[in-house]
Amino acid sequence: MGCLQSIACKPRIKRENIVVYDVSATIDHCPTVIEENSPIVLRYKTPYFKASARIVMPPIPRNEAWMVGWIQACTQMEFYNSYGDLGMSSWELPELREGLVKAISDSDGMSYPWYGNTTETVTLSGPTSKPSRFTVSMNDNFYPSVTWAVPVSESNVPLLTRIKRDQSFTTWLVALNMATQEKILLQTVKWRMKVDIAVDPSKPLGSRARLTGRVNQDQPKVLTHMEPIPPNALGKPNANDAQVLMWRPKRGPPLVVIPSK
Repeated sequence: MGCLQSIACKPRIKRENIVVYDVSATIDHCPTVIEENSPIVLRYKTPYFKASARIVMPPIPRNEAWMVGWIQACTQMEFYNSYGDLGMSSWELPELREGLVKAISDSDGMSYPWYGNTTETVTLSGPTSKPSRFTVSMNDNFYPSVTWAVPVSESNVPLLTRIKRDQSFTTWLVALNMATQEKILLQTVKWRMKVDIAVDPSKPLGSRARLTGRVNQDQPKVLTHMEPIPPNALGKPNANDAQVLMWRPKRGPPLVVIPSK
């Protein structure tokens, strides 16, 4: 049926009415930096993953509000710290490891489902009479600490021999109707970060660790199709709260060192 009154004809926000351009997804062309300043922990800082996009949203109808921004989830994680013949500590996401979920939210823990709430999102409240033009951007990297000594030991003797990390993420650009929770997927990006550090614990502090393998990371892939967002990517827990630190000795049963939150 046609519209009897123009006031009843609210234009719907549709994917074909949203313009997305200048989509950029990169990982900085620089190596992971190793820090050996502490007698307790080694730290390393990876290059940054950066994503940005410019968007033109059509006029927003009265009584509607939309958020546009980045949502990120971890889809695979291997994070092992080896201590010679004694065993290894391992940061793990149990549900992901066991195949119970396909992804876990990588939100900041406060802005679900969004990665963050500063440059990562823009909120538009109707009515707006003209199209809205804006940019949303995000960045991410790793900057963890790894103990030189076995994490379940009372000793401070450095025994760390290897750090190996391989983690994959999917990042979506999304427009979300805040009342109905309707989601319009605008872009999908996949990226991966690898770290491989060899350590000689017998050497003096400051000269123990070195990068092995490739220095630069593979660049992210901006997909030509939309990949659906798994439900676990949208709510609690996020990866930081869900992860568990295990000690897996060469002999004996594994131990939980730090449980999930």
